[in-house]
Amino acid sequence: MSFLNQLKTQAHALRNQQTAAQLSAEARVAQTEAACRTVANYLADLAQQLNVIAPPAPAFTLDGKTPWPAMKMADFRCDVRQKRLHHMGGVDVTDYIGMGWRVLPQVGPPVKAAVSVNFPPELERVEARLALGHLKHERLEQRHPDTNKLLAIRFEYTTELLGSVRITPDHDQCSFAFRISNATGFEVQTTQLATTDINPGVLDELARLLVGQPSRFLR
Repeated sequence: MSFLNQLKTQAHALRNQQTAAQLSAEARVAQTEAACRTVANYLADLAQQLNVIAPPAPAFTLDGKTPWPAMKMADFRCDVRQKRLHHMGGVDVTDYIGMGWRVLPQVGPPVKAAVSVNFPPELERVEARLALGHLKHERLEQRHPDTNKLLAIRFEYTTELLGSVRITPDHDQCSFAFRISNATGFEVQTTQLATTDINPGVLDELARLLVGQPSRFLR
């Protein structure tokens, strides 16, 4: 075999490998996009039902000592955003799927409340929870009238916050990252699932988690 024919054989083998890799990547994208549609349709339907039910929310407290009134989850809404996979020829795919909601008092409108903190760990915890819940608030310094020494930080806030689920697919790895904020209190919970694990049964476990029922979603 001539050297040119050897090169032709090598090039043919490489083209076959590249074609197989491209087909495999396209299959992963298609499989992940199908799972995205399953998730998006489920959450859209779930949001409609929860907007009618307005399920009770978990107990909330900024400082661990000052309880909020009994709260409910309301105003559920869904969003699907897209992005372009340039390494796949510019195909448009799902960037993320989101569902957000408001947490409001079960009776009456949100009310004004306040907490005061004077130790750094407690201050950091309260500030983190304010940021996580996107709470409207004011930060006030309480000082000694004579010495001007800082005595405490007072946070005045409104008893209303935001919760969310953000689901981000990885089309190359055939996986989904779930980020759940303020569904069980002031906290973020995360987990990752393979695309092949996305089905209505798994999403039912997510729904149970969101409404405070026993759930195996994070196990």
